[in-house]
Amino acid sequence: MTLNIIDITHIIILLTLVATALLAITFRTLLSAVISLAVFGLILSAEFMLLHAPDVAIAEAGIGAALTTAIFIFALKSTKKVEEKEES
Repeated sequence: MTLNIIDITHIIILLTLVATALLAITFRTLLSAVISLAVFGLILSAEFMLLHAPDVAIAEAGIGAALTTAIFIFALKSTKKVEEKEES
């Protein structure tokens, strides 16, 4: 059994996906976890491109990585403001 470059690329991407998912779970700060999830979405969109699904890759990059990350960051910023007001 021989592995070609595409198979090796799939294996590397899948291992990177597992690593970023584990990082998202283990990070203590929420912003770091959100950034890790954004990286996960971008790497997942690269995997979809390798699987010849460009429409799914574009949707994952646009919605899964960009829009969801922006919503999470806006939510984190607004909750920090509420927490700061309660502490004062």
